Amino acid sequence: MSDPIGSTGTTGSAPAGPLASRLTQSIKSTAGSLVSSVQPAENELTRWRRTFDKFAKEEREGKKYLSPSQFIDAIAPTDEGFSRIRREQYSILFRVADSAKRGIVSFEDFVVFETLLKRPDADYQLAFQVFDVDASGSIDFDEFKAVLSANTAASGIPFDFDCSWMKLYVGKRGGRHVLGYHEFTQLIKGYQGERLRQAFHFFDKDSDGYINPDEFQRIIIEIAGHKLSDSVLDRLPTLCTMNPGKKISYSEVIAFHNIIREMDAVERIINHAVRKSKDGRIDVSDFLNEAAGSMRYGMFTPMEADIIWHFASRGGVGSSQRLALQDFQALLDAKWQPPHIAVAPETTAKASFFGELAQSTYNFVQGGIAGGLGAFAVYPIDLVKTRLQNQRSTVVGEVLYRNAFDCVKKVYSNEGGVRAFYRGVWPQLVGVAPEKAIKLTVNELVRKKATDPETGRITLLSEILAGGSAGGCQVFVTNPLEIVKIRLQMAGEITRAGGGGAVPHGAVHVIKQLGLVGLYKGATACLCRDVPFSMIYFTSYAHLKKDVFHEGKRGKVLSFGELLLAAGIAGMPAAYLTTPADVVKTRLQSQARAGQTVYKGVIDGFRKILQEEGVKALYKGGIARVIRSSPQFAVTLAAYELLHKHFPYPFAPQELTAPRPTRAIAQDISRIRARNALRILLDCSSRFGMVDGQAAAKGVASLPAVLRA
Repeated sequence: MSDPIGSTGTTGSAPAGPLASRLTQSIKSTAGSLVSSVQPAENELTRWRRTFDKFAKEEREGKKYLSPSQFIDAIAPTDEGFSRIRREQYSILFRVADSAKRGIVSFEDFVVFETLLKRPDADYQLAFQVFDVDASGSIDFDEFKAVLSANTAASGIPFDFDCSWMKLYVGKRGGRHVLGYHEFTQLIKGYQGERLRQAFHFFDKDSDGYINPDEFQRIIIEIAGHKLSDSVLDRLPTLCTMNPGKKISYSEVIAFHNIIREMDAVERIINHAVRKSKDGRIDVSDFLNEAAGSMRYGMFTPMEADIIWHFASRGGVGSSQRLALQDFQALLDAKWQPPHIAVAPETTAKASFFGELAQSTYNFVQGGIAGGLGAFAVYPIDLVKTRLQNQRSTVVGEVLYRNAFDCVKKVYSNEGGVRAFYRGVWPQLVGVAPEKAIKLTVNELVRKKATDPETGRITLLSEILAGGSAGGCQVFVTNPLEIVKIRLQMAGEITRAGGGGAVPHGAVHVIKQLGLVGLYKGATACLCRDVPFSMIYFTSYAHLKKDVFHEGKRGKVLSFGELLLAAGIAGMPAAYLTTPADVVKTRLQSQARAGQTVYKGVIDGFRKILQEEGVKALYKGGIARVIRSSPQFAVTLAAYELLHKHFPYPFAPQELTAPRPTRAIAQDISRIRARNALRILLDCSSRFGMVDGQAAAKGVASLPAVLRA
């Protein structure tokens, strides 16, 4: 019959003879009982049909079928970075699904296969079917030996199937028994350990308990090559440098194998320890302490921890070395790629300067667009806030607006309807682009410079300073913009107070009237408002994203709604707590009418407002300011991040290391089980399913005659 175990070929004629009949009947019986025991829901059948139709391109007699390549496209999981399973190795599973051995999979076959994947032990079920060559429901010694021999022969490292370990499972020659499913699962789980022991013994010719570094490398590549990155595989021989003898002991081999086998636990412990660390770095003692505190029993020995540090530090001296999470990625991620330097350092430095300048300009433009969107969205609220803050209450009956709602009603009724709420909006939009662009760009630039490139950490003080720098830099643009906007927003009120005879002037008239020096009237108050606002705002925003919405945790990317909510919440305390400075700034920049108090400066403004109107006056328009600033910055920052995401800088250099695919991406559990089945097989040999024709032929030849029929 066609090779069922070793070669990568999957096509061929249907099996003939008594064996074929018995095999087909057994498969149909197994499939029937499986479907009846795990009956798929109607919506699952619809989903499977949709998947099948999407990939099935092979047609025979008017019916669609999946070829081996199409089947792999349909069932292979994507975006997993912790093992390197070759695409063609999924053809092993194709041979399980192709029950009739026709080289194609029908929809009925696909449903049976998908139903099998629904089982919680689907990974071991699939592995069992690979070894159960005659589909008898049990595996005998010859089947087990033939399948493994075919797939391990290429390694050149023999395995003694007549060993005492094997006899514990199947008995001695002449009295061997077959293995049922549950016995097989324990056998295949323990095989790798015995394979490791025998491989070490094979290379330890003089039985001194040591092997050469290159021999250790061959062993690990054979049994765990799919679990480690090329960087770690290339550096496996360096394990000998941990001891003076320049050889590798059996203890070290076992320790390294335990690290590989428990890699998920290693990663979890490292992540937890790094999160608890103040500087984002940990040493061996931190690792062992976290392991002891988070697990019921000590899983990792000091030798194993030292080996982890050896490979994470790339042979660095001393296990006391403090490492960042980034240092462990080469060990934790099988698809990790080392940094690559393409040009000379001096060329890189020059290119880096102009590249950063161009990227900052690009970010500046995006910040301007985002700022304009945010400003336009909340401009009517800003007008109401300005009117409320500017009205004085020193004279009885002078208060024009009782509250924000009253202000909205009177502006709408007396000043021309909806258009009145957008008086002065164009200068605001023209000015807000550079204002918000400066704020966003400076904050991002300072944060980037203050962030540890290895740990990705930034101190709270640096975050506050980054926000303050952004707020201080924007005043150069903000102050002229604000004073023109305030004069225009108050124009309708002044015109109405003057009996309607005066005609409100535009922005150009206000600028000419104020002059260059006048445009910066109230700049100190503007600084007093914008610097603390940005300190509070950007720091709160960053921590809301990280600590409340868990951005970056397990690769999580925030949705637009989460970004909007984080930005909106961050704006509330920032807006309200800086209202007093905003009130003083508004009073200084607005045009005082006859009989109203004139303020000489910021301190004088605070003092006179407190004396004449009390503390409450300093928080006039505070709620309106929260209502305006919170959504404005929510829209601005959410838009800015979305622009960054969907329209990234097109000439940005590639990351130095390949980004690690995240496990947070939702995966169909069936796809994960299919992958895990292959991992069980690859733990026997990293070449499983990739053997050449000669090795496959030897494997088949070792089968009993009835199985080679």
